[in-house]
Amino acid sequence: MSLPDRPDDTPRPQIRASDQERDDVVELLSEHATSGRLTLAELEERIDRAYEATTRDELAKLTADLPAATRTPATGEPRRRKATRWIVAVMGGTSKRGRWRVAGRVNAVAIMGGHDIDLRDAELDSDETTIVSVSIMGGTDIYVPDTVDVEVGGFSLMGGTDERGSRRSPRPGAPRIRIQAYNLMGGAEVWRLPEEALGLSLKEAKKAAKRVE
Repeated sequence: MSLPDRPDDTPRPQIRASDQERDDVVELLSEHATSGRLTLAELEERIDRAYEATTRDELAKLTADLPAATRTPATGEPRRRKATRWIVAVMGGTSKRGRWRVAGRVNAVAIMGGHDIDLRDAELDSDETTIVSVSIMGGTDIYVPDTVDVEVGGFSLMGGTDERGSRRSPRPGAPRIRIQAYNLMGGAEVWRLPEEALGLSLKEAKKAAKRVE
């Protein structure tokens, strides 16, 4: 009687991913970001990897630590930290850094004071976020990854708004940050940070941004 064939130990070839499969993963990652499971920096890093992926296995790794369902049994809604809608500094300063939740519209007011608003590790409530910055004899620095779509507008009297850092074009379909800066004897600086600055302190991130200007 003949023996059964030995199982083939040769690794099976990985199945290549299609453009539609990459787009599906990007859409799923975006949904998890708006539910608070991914920060802005994490979202952009994973989306870069998704578009670079050539196989289904590479795509699967990008969502392996994310649940299939994002709703809780008790309430039917994802549990989220409280969204920030106002940032106010009067004769002082504030710093919003690390993991924090950004409402669809944030009002940042600095009167004889200033703000550091770091969006790299923030959770966005939507794909479009508006930050209204009002500086009176003060100033505001806003930090975003250079892959994000940034629109800057507003009005200044005896002050100004500067855009600093990377000039790289934003990623198609990236979240949009609208910044409306109104300055009276004050100013605002919008820092577009390159990839190598994403894990650095604000001071070091500025240096990295200046190097690519």
